[in-house]
Amino acid sequence: MFAAALTDLLRLLTVPVLGWAAIRDVKTRRVPNETWLPLIALGIVLLSWDALAVWTDTVWTLTIDGLKVGIEAEAAETLELFAIRTVISVGFLVPFAYAFWWFGGFGGADAKALMTLAILFPLYPTFLFPGFTLPWFEATLGVFALTILSNTVLVGAVYPIALAGRNLLHGAVSRMMVVGQPIATDALARRYGRLLERPDGLTRQGMDLDVLRMYLEWRGLTIEQLREAPDRYRDPESLPDEPNDPGDGTIRQSEESLAIDGGESSETTDTTEEMPDDDPWGAAAFFEDIGGPIYGTDSAELRAGLSVVATSDRVWYSPGIPFIVPMFGGLVVSLTAGDVLVWLLLQIGLG
Repeated sequence: MFAAALTDLLRLLTVPVLGWAAIRDVKTRRVPNETWLPLIALGIVLLSWDALAVWTDTVWTLTIDGLKVGIEAEAAETLELFAIRTVISVGFLVPFAYAFWWFGGFGGADAKALMTLAILFPLYPTFLFPGFTLPWFEATLGVFALTILSNTVLVGAVYPIALAGRNLLHGAVSRMMVVGQPIATDALARRYGRLLERPDGLTRQGMDLDVLRMYLEWRGLTIEQLREAPDRYRDPESLPDEPNDPGDGTIRQSEESLAIDGGESSETTDTTEEMPDDDPWGAAAFFEDIGGPIYGTDSAELRAGLSVVATSDRVWYSPGIPFIVPMFGGLVVSLTAGDVLVWLLLQIGLG
């Protein structure tokens, strides 16, 4: 016989939505705000429903026994446990996600996803199947959102290990092999991530590739054009009279680049007279035009990145991995296996 609370079954709607968000984040590094609003509304409704169930000591459960389908009333958990777990999930994880976003540890979509899961999953769901129950292992604390977070960390830890293994198989050995990989420089405009090189060596804080696309779009250039004549485009007097709208750095917008004007300045313009002579690549002018540094890249980092792009045929870059991707994996693992981290700690005597 299969049995599950109606609220737990409705919470499963989160799985395909978060899966879609993870795929979109990989492809575009952008997730619309509208993704989370329906889930948050659903979470508030279900949390209110659960509170009513605890108050009345009645949980409505869907049961399937062969061809017989029904809804039965079951006893609810105690009010104290419900309150404690809800306060920890909503009262701790929501501010935690916001604080991490504020200090730059999370992207906006990552923080919103974690907040959404904290509202949707304060308690462990239970799905009874013939002969077994999912999730398989439940942590004593019983806050399901914390289980999702811990499993997210474990799933995310697989990525650098796999990346290092891939680099090792291809003979790309470097101290950056756990966070990045080498790539042909001409392919950078078609990748998301961050450059891991400066003219003076490797770095973890290189130019964001979204900024590179924005800069190329702004000047109406391609990487190939920039690499063919680096001295020409390093000169700030080569800046265009009327720069293009740089967009937000997405690959789709970059592919529609108006590169036909080649980024040249006409003889009649006087805009370059106001630009500093010591502004290689026109980096300062670019950031002044768009309102300042963006995506963790300033004019100095942009100049360093452009110098690497102009002179190197292959570079190290970090493709990164959007936090929503391991979060989706963490949700799936949590719904099936349960709290893997606590289980592992128990196996080695630390739980």
